[in-house]
Amino acid sequence: MAVRFFHTSDWHLGQFFHNHDRDYEHTQFLTWLLEQIKQKQPHALLIAGDIFDVINPASSAQKQLYQFLTDAHAIAPHMQTLMIAGNHDSGYRVEQVEPLLEKYNAKAVGVIAWNEDKTLNIERLLQPIYNEDKNIVAWCLTLPFLRSAEITGFNDQTTNSQNAIAYLHQKLIAEAKSRKQPDQALILMSHAHLQGGETSDSERPIIIGNEEALSTSLYDDVIDYVALGHLHKPQKVGQPHIRYSGSPIPLSFSEIRYKHQVVEVEINPNSSDENRFKFQALEIPRSVQLHKISGELQHVFEQLKALPSGEIEAINQREYVDIEYHTQTPPQPNLRQQFEDALPPHRYRLVRISRKYLNQQGDHDPQNKISLEPPTPEKLFQQIWEKQGYHSDDAVFKDFLSLVDEAQKSLEDDLSA
Repeated sequence: MAVRFFHTSDWHLGQFFHNHDRDYEHTQFLTWLLEQIKQKQPHALLIAGDIFDVINPASSAQKQLYQFLTDAHAIAPHMQTLMIAGNHDSGYRVEQVEPLLEKYNAKAVGVIAWNEDKTLNIERLLQPIYNEDKNIVAWCLTLPFLRSAEITGFNDQTTNSQNAIAYLHQKLIAEAKSRKQPDQALILMSHAHLQGGETSDSERPIIIGNEEALSTSLYDDVIDYVALGHLHKPQKVGQPHIRYSGSPIPLSFSEIRYKHQVVEVEINPNSSDENRFKFQALEIPRSVQLHKISGELQHVFEQLKALPSGEIEAINQREYVDIEYHTQTPPQPNLRQQFEDALPPHRYRLVRISRKYLNQQGDHDPQNKISLEPPTPEKLFQQIWEKQGYHSDDAVFKDFLSLVDEAQKSLEDDLSA
């Protein structure tokens, strides 16, 4: 029996983009996704983490999610929605509304749970997917973002993050194989950074102990499809059936050229290897355009004036502009106003200006790039570390990121208490 499902991830509902909310863009995406669900009627929708942008999302972001689940259930009542928590989510928060989710044929797995005897609670991690006739057509192995504190120290196989990660995958896959029937597929959904995956500058670094990226060797050949979240660029990792769906909207200017998509997958376990696995990328229309302008000042002004004109009345629908200008001299006091005046009126939002100094030969000096972006904890730490005269040290930086992750986890625990 074939199983048909949609793979999506990294919605980041509630994100503010340079102090501008993305409600309009997310609404446009969710409206488009509902239309795809109505037309294709998949058996399942998989959301592979980072549902929200922050661990304590605004009520408007939560309302967007629950309204979507309501509408999706109305147009495809047989469809199951399976979600996992990403590193931006509070795993406890996404699980708290389980009674509500059940009404809309939805399930959220936020944390790794352990039994009293220190064995892995597999029942929550292994979810059946049914077809219209209520027959199981697939098993979904759900692995939310793996925080070191939640997966280590439970038994001899979890003494550190590396062996705990291997243990989790082995136990879960072994149980799935024991339950799987010949006409059922196995799908693994995970929120993680895999070795070989291409990143963008909007992705929060993931450090699990000292493991920066996981290996595809964790996935047994019996797995028919690996639905990944965390990296925002749609891509395969190693093999066609191991894929990141990517984010539905660009979350930074580095993602301007990404072809954002939802992956439509069909698996027929009874078919030959050639026809067993099929997928199609459903490209998501971009509702608000992004423009990155760079060069010396004269060239920047020329590019700004050449942008398409025509007013856009609603501010939250106006296009974003990022300017990086190159110069040998300090900026003029009214330079921002000059940039604003050069833009066609009432169509754009100038959200970021940065300058890159040129050396005497007119070449770019990478040490002299100045950005108006607020620093992240990671960037601030690097700046202070280097200012103190220390050389770049990957081990120290990884230790710092581990502390940031522990602090975030502590905050989640306080919020869920």
